[in-house]
Amino acid sequence: MIVVIDTSVLISAAFRDRTPEEVILFVTGQDAFHWIVSGEILAEYREVLSRPKFDLSEEILNHWIEILESSTVEIDIDLEINFPRDRKDAKFIACALAAQANFFITGDHDFNEARQMMNTTIISVSLFKRTVCDNWI
Repeated sequence: MIVVIDTSVLISAAFRDRTPEEVILFVTGQDAFHWIVSGEILAEYREVLSRPKFDLSEEILNHWIEILESSTVEIDIDLEINFPRDRKDAKFIACALAAQANFFITGDHDFNEARQMMNTTIISVSLFKRTVCDNWI
């Protein structure tokens, strides 16, 4: 299974240690799952995790950076996507399309408009946990 994960899910995982973290740890802990990123997405993950306003401890920041470095698969993307709803989110759609992702995990409802652009299932963290993680054998 190929998965793309929105930055908001990663940030929620770093802060709350609940469902978002469970989902990320599930994805990274299963050989059948691959967390796909682009260089641009990886840079956004790192930048957002490092923002002073989030005040993550060095230990927590390093923990998540280590997960990113060891558990993501970076691909090159040669697609340009026009997503006027939120132009900065186009990189996630492009990544999902280029990787032929099975799932795009997000809490951002802006992506609902992208459903007709791709075959990827756009799914919330809680629904992914209930339908995939909790039923994985």
